[in-house]
Amino acid sequence: MKLITAIIKPFKLDVVREALSDIGVHGMTVTEVKGFGRQKGHSELYRGAEYVVDFLPKTKLEIAVKASDVDTVVEAIGKAANNGKIGDGKIFVAALEQVIRIRTNETGDQAI
Repeated sequence: MKLITAIIKPFKLDVVREALSDIGVHGMTVTEVKGFGRQKGHSELYRGAEYVVDFLPKTKLEIAVKASDVDTVVEAIGKAANNGKIGDGKIFVAALEQVIRIRTNETGDQAI
């Protein structure tokens, strides 16, 4: 089992969710986060004063999948979130040692 964490631009969330739904992924956790990478933020004017916005709004997706589904899910996220511009995001894949569904006490792949 693997945990896929994707950091994407907020306006791409619906497109990514639809792409994942199309390949049979129906569960994910979504969090509004802030961060920066090479994009490094930007300057804005507010009431005549200029200030730097270092952290930009992003959306973090966390998806638990079977190991055999990782490549398909990563490809779907990558295609849907790609805007061709700096700041499109990143995808991380990490191993999951154990997954337990609380309601039924199922474990492993059955709990996903």
